[in-house]
Amino acid sequence: CGFLLVALVFPRMVGLRVDFGLLLEPLGFIKVLEWIFSIFAFATCGGFQGETTLLVSCKGVVNETVTAGFAYPFRLNTVVFSAPDPKRCGGTWTDVYLVGNFSSSAQFFVTLAVLVFLYCIAALVVYVGYKHVYQQNSKFPLTDLAITVITAFLWLVSTLAWAKALADIKMSTGASIIPGIESCKAPGTTCRFASVTSMGTLNVSVVFGLLNMVLWGANVWFVYKDTNLHNQSNRIS
Repeated sequence: CGFLLVALVFPRMVGLRVDFGLLLEPLGFIKVLEWIFSIFAFATCGGFQGETTLLVSCKGVVNETVTAGFAYPFRLNTVVFSAPDPKRCGGTWTDVYLVGNFSSSAQFFVTLAVLVFLYCIAALVVYVGYKHVYQQNSKFPLTDLAITVITAFLWLVSTLAWAKALADIKMSTGASIIPGIESCKAPGTTCRFASVTSMGTLNVSVVFGLLNMVLWGANVWFVYKDTNLHNQSNRIS
């Protein structure tokens, strides 16, 4: 990390030699893909906004629309439906909240994507401007390898956790919420599920999480080839 900081602030001190050739090789090309896919991962998840809509009929109200807006980081238990009317159905309508807090899984996924985005920028700076330093100092490839292995594992864990959370979010914002709303059980009150915002972009975020996991997993081999571990195994064989 200290080397990267010095390289970015004082490039001449560490011998900057710009060479984009490594970007055409698997090691550099995959890193570019990892950088791009990390952007899509946190953008499709972190930028989502949606709402659930019900139609409520009660005293003095017929098919009135009530909505509950939700967004990243999906603390649904803090989201309340709007009231059907100012009189709150003659006093029978109490605050209705969505159920569930899925912020930990969502924030884990987005935070990892942001950190990966930043690391890819730093790694590409080294690949393009300091390839000779990277290849001459065995510590840098080994550090890169360790980070690559850990990141591939974290993509697996975060994506599985986020996929499970997304399935629960769909349940907590869909038609199945009606039976659990006490205000809808009041005499003379009926509630019908109207709609919920499409979560296609969130589905895409899971796909990008899986793609990131595959990319980082595949990149382990190409990073490993630049380490002295690979060179030692070749000499032994």
